[in-house]
Amino acid sequence: MKFKINDMDTFKALRIYSDHEATHSSLEDLTLNDLSEGEVVIQSAWSSVNYKDAMAFTGTGKILRKSPLVGGIDVAGKVIDSTDSRFNIGDAVFVTSAGLSETRDGGYSELARLQADSTIKIPEVFTAREVMALGTAGFTAALAVHSMEHNGQHPNQGPVAVNGATGGVGSVAIDLLSGRGYEVHAITAKPDAVDYLKSLGAQKVITPDALEMGTRPLEKAIWSGAIDSLGGEMLAWFTRTTKYGGNIASIGLAASPRLEATVIPFILRGINLLGINAVDTTRQKRLEVWERLASDLRPRHLDKIVTREIALAEVAETMSHWIEGRVMGRSLVKIS
Repeated sequence: MKFKINDMDTFKALRIYSDHEATHSSLEDLTLNDLSEGEVVIQSAWSSVNYKDAMAFTGTGKILRKSPLVGGIDVAGKVIDSTDSRFNIGDAVFVTSAGLSETRDGGYSELARLQADSTIKIPEVFTAREVMALGTAGFTAALAVHSMEHNGQHPNQGPVAVNGATGGVGSVAIDLLSGRGYEVHAITAKPDAVDYLKSLGAQKVITPDALEMGTRPLEKAIWSGAIDSLGGEMLAWFTRTTKYGGNIASIGLAASPRLEATVIPFILRGINLLGINAVDTTRQKRLEVWERLASDLRPRHLDKIVTREIALAEVAETMSHWIEGRVMGRSLVKIS
């Protein structure tokens, strides 16, 4: 499908409407004038579904800062118009985790208008589909690993725990860490996911009911590091069970935004709690992380991590699956 750059041309986009009472979405015909301002217009090829997308569509979390907005926090495609000299017509580009579907119209649209500073050229080793197989989830996982290693994390220090292991961030994190030589212990409440997680590189799969959480300020030191997407009780437990100098990357709050902890592990074991914010990451750091994803952090198992591919018209009806925890791995949205 080809488009002319004309303010009156229409294209399909999935819009979210949110107010104090309800949230709903609609697949609509829009024009470029309906989209947020930006220097780069692309013909979208692929997007993906992240937990944040599910919260936006279901109203579970306060994601939209204005209404209506086109949904989708990720998008990849080809440039069809640009007023920024860094991008030419035909360039393959993408945007992840840069305010799309929060303050700007997002990627669930046949055309997307993007801010040039948020737009990145697709590395030659990736296709548009592979970049979206990573998407915000994969970038967040890579940013966590990058931050931990920048803070001294090394495979010879011992096992690294990854909870929420079957989700997008968890799945990619296991792949990236194991590829770097780390011993990865995946924590999941899904007993049927053992084979899947081990196929990504997890050396041990643990269910939460097998954990001895304890309540002391310091418990037995187990982990050299951890990537936590849950928050709450398990994040607090990681602070009590991480080895001296270890790094805990906090990337989500699927269980709870609260953290009931003491300063004792930070003082006596010198542990580090690293906050991972993918949205406000600087352009320079984004480029650094994506350069690593295309080289020493390149994922090995995207074919296994992508477990579903859906059309734009199917997106809204599947969003509740993420909130209900019925999804494993990454789901792609084929736009055109």
